[in-house]
Amino acid sequence: MIRVLLVDDERLARTELRRLLGAHPDVEIIGEADNAATALQKVAELSPDVVFLDIQMPETTGLTLAAELAGQARFVFCTAYDSFAIDAFGLNAVDYLVKPVVPERLADTLERLRSQSAAPSVLPYDHGLLLRFGEQARIVRLREIDRFESIGNHARIHCAHGKSWLQSSLNRIEQRLDPNYFFRVGRGDILRLDAIVAIDSDIGTGSIATLPDGSQVVVSRRQAQVLKQRMGQIF
Repeated sequence: MIRVLLVDDERLARTELRRLLGAHPDVEIIGEADNAATALQKVAELSPDVVFLDIQMPETTGLTLAAELAGQARFVFCTAYDSFAIDAFGLNAVDYLVKPVVPERLADTLERLRSQSAAPSVLPYDHGLLLRFGEQARIVRLREIDRFESIGNHARIHCAHGKSWLQSSLNRIEQRLDPNYFFRVGRGDILRLDAIVAIDSDIGTGSIATLPDGSQVVVSRRQAQVLKQRMGQIF
């Protein structure tokens, strides 16, 4: 059985989702919550397998709630905006559904839950992350990110819009990135292969990779050899 907690401040939305989930015999709805405080209590009491969580809620948004519950449950986000994207690295999002929820789309989500293995799946190259740049939040696609830089237990994002942050380790991020497009050049950096504009040898360290903004990243000696082979270059 897939044990589900429904979290939405609109009763009609919870009722409709309950109706749609009722068509799936292996889904058990173990509780509901209409605000973040109740949801936190319900997760602690009931330990659901997955939380169907509205994004737009008063006081505390679904994204903020998911960040507080990170590691305690999986999430399926619900949103009225089809352009909204989820930070799947930090929030462990299984999927996100657009309201009104379509039965066929919900069935796909449930199938993903059933088949999901312990290992996290690789995200598509066009996957969007909701990132903050100063006071502005914008959706940035993976294909737009030049560099993931490890800063303690977080990662700094480098892209054309500037720099932002993810509350996730570089190891976790690496698990979700397609190795056809991204390459870990050392302990502290992952680069998008298409963003590398030059690679220069550096005595004692391996190589130096130059990115579109002119910044340079050290490539470890061992990884430099692999990177050169990947990019088909002769040095």
